[in-house]
Amino acid sequence: MDAETRARINENGRLVIPASFRKALGINPGDEVILQLDDDELRITTMKRRVERAQRHVRKYVKPGTSLVDELIAERREAARNE
Repeated sequence: MDAETRARINENGRLVIPASFRKALGINPGDEVILQLDDDELRITTMKRRVERAQRHVRKYVKPGTSLVDELIAERREAARNE
């Protein structure tokens, strides 16, 4: 897949995302996308990709075998006991 392509905005302001780009991003008809202005560039992503990126960042700081869900539940139970 090419990492860059040209496209035209139609008279209604719509842009067609090429099929190869949609496939690479896992975008299907009806999916919601996130548009972000970054300086003078438009970035398009999905919530799924954002979650995956956040998980990769967090993994750097979590020891292998640690369950953040279990830790959160334990913290909530402790807080509830202290109320």
